[in-house]
Amino acid sequence: MKKQTVIAIVLFFLFSTINPSQKIIISKFNIKKIQIENNFLLRENEIKELLVNIYDENLLFLNNSKIEKLLMVNSFIESFDIKKKYPNSLKIRIFEKKPIVILINKKDKFYLSDKIDLIKFKELQNYKDLPYVFGNKEEFKIIYNNLRKVNFPFNIIKKYTLYESKRWDLETINEKLIKLPQKNYMESLKNYLSLKDKKNFKKYQIFDYRIKNQLILK
Repeated sequence: MKKQTVIAIVLFFLFSTINPSQKIIISKFNIKKIQIENNFLLRENEIKELLVNIYDENLLFLNNSKIEKLLMVNSFIESFDIKKKYPNSLKIRIFEKKPIVILINKKDKFYLSDKIDLIKFKELQNYKDLPYVFGNKEEFKIIYNNLRKVNFPFNIIKKYTLYESKRWDLETINEKLIKLPQKNYMESLKNYLSLKDKKNFKKYQIFDYRIKNQLILK
C-alpha cells in the first residue's frame, strides 16, 4: 500500500472526532506550494494559473481527477504525473503535445499534434517553420497515416492543400508540387519517392498524378 494512502487512513481514524487542536494539525497539510516540471512549451506561470483553485486544499484528501479537470483545459497538455510531497507541496510533471503542422481551416488556425489532436494556436519560435495544412483535421489524419505507410519523408513537405473534391496537393521545401488523384493515391506516392532523387527528374517542378495511370511532368 502506498505511503500516502497509509497516512490518509491513519489520519482519518485519528481525526474522526475532530477537536480544535486537531483542526490545526490538519491545516498543516493544506497545499502551499506547487512545483511544475518537464514543461517546455508552456510557461510555469501558465500552468500554475490553471491550478489556483487547489491552493489551500488539503493534500491528504485532494482528488487527482480535480487536478486533471483543471490541467486538461490547456490543449498543449497531453498527460501529467502527480507526486504529493508532505506536508504541503505538490510536484506535477507535465507531458506536452508535439505540434507537427499548422492547420488552417477557413478562418480557424490550430496546431496539430503527432496524434492529430487540435492544439490552440499561439506563436512559438521553435515551431514557426512547421508545414501548413489547408484543409481539415479528419482528412489530414487520413493522408498523414497513408504517408507514414509508405515512409514518405515528412521533413520535405512545406504545404498540404485539400480541395473540395477531397484531393490533395503536396508542396515540398524545394518547390516541387505533387498533385495527387482523388482516390487510390498510394501508388502515386510510391512512384514519386522512386523518382524524386533521380537526375532526369530533378528539373521538373510539377508531378501530376490526377489522371489514372498517368504522370504528367512540367
